[in-house]
Amino acid sequence: MLPSTLGALKASGYTSVSVKEEMRRNLIRKLRAGEEIFPGIVGFEQTVIPQLINAILAKHDIILLGLRGQAKTRIARLLPTLLDEYIPIVAGSEINDNPFAPISDRATQMIREMGDDTPIEWIGRSMRYGEKLATPDVTIADLIGDIDPIKAANQRLSYSHEGAIHFGLIPRTNRGIFVINELPDLQPRIQVGLFNIMQEKDIQIRGFNIRIPLDLAIIFTANPEDYTNRGSIITPLKDRIDSQILTHYPRTLEDGMAITRQESWRERGDLPLVMPSYLEQIVEMIAVQARSSEFVDQQSGVSARMTIATVEALVSNAERRAIVNGEREIVPRIVDLQQALPGITGKVELVFEGEQEGPAKVARLLINKGVREVFTLYFPNPSERPRRNGGEGAQKNDPYARILKWFGEGNTIELEDTMSFDEYINELYRVPGLSELAIQYMKVDPANLRELATAMEFLLDGLHQYSKVAKEEVVARVSYKDMLGTIFTIKGGRFDDEREEYE
Repeated sequence: MLPSTLGALKASGYTSVSVKEEMRRNLIRKLRAGEEIFPGIVGFEQTVIPQLINAILAKHDIILLGLRGQAKTRIARLLPTLLDEYIPIVAGSEINDNPFAPISDRATQMIREMGDDTPIEWIGRSMRYGEKLATPDVTIADLIGDIDPIKAANQRLSYSHEGAIHFGLIPRTNRGIFVINELPDLQPRIQVGLFNIMQEKDIQIRGFNIRIPLDLAIIFTANPEDYTNRGSIITPLKDRIDSQILTHYPRTLEDGMAITRQESWRERGDLPLVMPSYLEQIVEMIAVQARSSEFVDQQSGVSARMTIATVEALVSNAERRAIVNGEREIVPRIVDLQQALPGITGKVELVFEGEQEGPAKVARLLINKGVREVFTLYFPNPSERPRRNGGEGAQKNDPYARILKWFGEGNTIELEDTMSFDEYINELYRVPGLSELAIQYMKVDPANLRELATAMEFLLDGLHQYSKVAKEEVVARVSYKDMLGTIFTIKGGRFDDEREEYE
């Protein structure tokens, strides 16, 4: 049972340490035990996490600097796991007074009058974490405190009495971790008010001749874009932050997929989800393409929330189809990507050229590029002409010839996102050689018809991205046809937009 009085706490042999020493001690214990320090953080194992560990070992205040959607806040909210499970405070203390070293007037007076009978409370980790999103309307009173005239009147205190102070968020997180998100949005005069907390570890309120030494670990997050668009971090404050750690987007497709898989809501009730891996790769490749697109504002960045929202929209469209058609599984298709556009258009900031093109057109372009890049991970590049001279190592024939010949004869297939599975696969089976190539190159089990059908559509759409097959999109319906015949089809007085894009 935990001690409930100051005397019992002394008798228990409990010793208190500073919050940064506490974090350091628990971090060392976790490292020695081989425990995962920051569970759920993917892709930072060799970059951000070692730097973060070093900063904590050095007892530094930290700023996490990176574009949106780079897990800055997620990391900050994991830091309380490095705190002790419980610590003692003077009962009723507003600022978590240490029973062995009280700093508030109230706690000091209680211990002076009651001695070892002073009541003790124990608070958990969650009560020792404070967080504030910096906005232009944040005041010093919000963060540090101010005189409370109502409190002074009710208790008949002079405004010069410490008891008239209403403590702000930072003092109330004493002996804990306080996080300020989006630091550049904080007005410069408010940033100045943090100087004493960062360096001297105390606060001063109004004109009071008091100093309240706080025990805090301060964590900031910031987006470099904010430095020019909305504000800046003033140099003296930046100088007081010990470690600046740069975050980044996933550096591999696998890391991005792992993050999206971890964060997205994909399991939908009684219907099991069958998600082809190449569809996950396409969604992640959309983000990769967006992060280098000339139409997207690269200073703003492309958050991981885009891939999460896109996957959820993709699964939802497949779920809707499964419910309507009475199917037993949710199996997303390539055609469902059209209905996932809302997950993309609201998550990318466009430059002027992108605004001229329009969000929907840019989103479709990103999807097309995503399909194109992933296609060559599985299939031969259709742009490379097969050699037919019979030389050593030469490819004897074009693997796509049979498919292209069928379309060249004037055949067309149409796919809708609401088609039942039987209608869907039967339409795809009309294309000779399509299933054979999907089985050969994607290693699909021929008995697994649902995965085979989606792989066949993927192959067909990939050929379109390499300008081998024409594709027309109308709302939730697509049709594939001969490319040569489409080139000479004029729409609205000009050639088809998609053909011009690839030409």
